[in-house]
Amino acid sequence: MSQLFTQAYVGSVALDNRIVIAPMCQYSAEAGKATAWHRIHLGNLALSGAGLLIIEATAVEAQGRISPQDLGLWNDETQQALRAVLDDIRQYSPIKVGIQLGHAGRKASVSAPWLGGKQLSPEEGGWQTISASPVPYDPGEHPPREMSQQDLQRVKQSFVDSARRAVALGIDVIEIHAAHGYLLHQFLSPLSNQRTDEYGGSLENRLRFTLEVFSAVREAVPSSVAVGIRISATDWVEGGWDLEQSVELTKRIEAAGGDYVHVSSGGLSPLQSIKVSAGYQVPFAKALRQQTSMPVIAVGLITEPQHAEDILQQGEADLIALARGALYDPRWPWHAAAALHGAVHIAPQYRRAEPHGVKGTVK
Repeated sequence: MSQLFTQAYVGSVALDNRIVIAPMCQYSAEAGKATAWHRIHLGNLALSGAGLLIIEATAVEAQGRISPQDLGLWNDETQQALRAVLDDIRQYSPIKVGIQLGHAGRKASVSAPWLGGKQLSPEEGGWQTISASPVPYDPGEHPPREMSQQDLQRVKQSFVDSARRAVALGIDVIEIHAAHGYLLHQFLSPLSNQRTDEYGGSLENRLRFTLEVFSAVREAVPSSVAVGIRISATDWVEGGWDLEQSVELTKRIEAAGGDYVHVSSGGLSPLQSIKVSAGYQVPFAKALRQQTSMPVIAVGLITEPQHAEDILQQGEADLIALARGALYDPRWPWHAAAALHGAVHIAPQYRRAEPHGVKGTVK
């Protein structure tokens, strides 16, 4: 029997299968509010047959957006806009829905990728960024402002407030974004964190803010909502954040009541040098899975159904996340079910689409 199509749990949340649609920024919001694009995009992915759909990185405050077009969940207006999207999804799909809450820190205030992805000046609609230390992501950029104690408390509370809004929306899973060079990752890595107070220096100190944010969110939401974390297992830069430190963070997250860890890599430095290939990040997931009882989600150029199945069968991860692969093929779970003799939920409107001679793919 295909393991990819067996039931899985993240916390107390039951997933119909082990396929996760990873969060993917769409740069299509208006003042943080979800738009018709999100109804189309997320609605399409909600009909994919995956077990879990995680909404893109969602800013906990306006200053934390990557771009002016980033999705947010920091006030009543952003909450109501997202509610409209979720109401549409729930009318037609039983998929479990998660949301990734994050803050871009020094990587905020940039244009959308198709507009160059460069830092925006105030005249271009940009804003002053903040970070662990006044060290820019790229040497040519305007540096971020080092966060004060007041900033730390405000941002932590913003994560809590956004998490509570997510609960009010009926979100099943909350993912704290501590990967890809964004704010929490900036506190974790010695390349970006040069503080001399209790939030910088030693590993214990660099872990502090991420653990405080995670613990505050976990305590603020009911146990029926799963709370996990996404991390970059390595910066891919000598002297930066690495797998050994990721192991320690994972153990601390589990002790704080974490329900899963979603393992990616990179994003902290433009100097990173990565040779990518199919499943290139899976060894990180495998290493962390050996150190934690939390479910581990693997991601990273996993595009073939048999490859996903092999990762699970070999005990390298508990769930498989798709990002670009799901954009390219929004019916990937259907096709994987056909290839692996599994079954997924398909909307009755689409059941006539099953090709003649293909059996066992529909629940």
